[in-house]
Amino acid sequence: MDVLHSFIQNSSLNGMPKWYKAATLLLFSIIITALFTMLFILLFHTPYMNNLSYGY
Repeated sequence: MDVLHSFIQNSSLNGMPKWYKAATLLLFSIIITALFTMLFILLFHTPYMNNLSYGY
């Protein structure tokens, strides 16, 4: 929790209202979770998908 607090103090979120900090961190965590989920699907499930084709 101290890491998150120091991250907020050293960023532009320092003077913002509490709801704005929470909304920003929630949006950031949703984006990171979606990226890691897509990476997991791409790395571990793609070899089993024979009908997946990359093309223009």
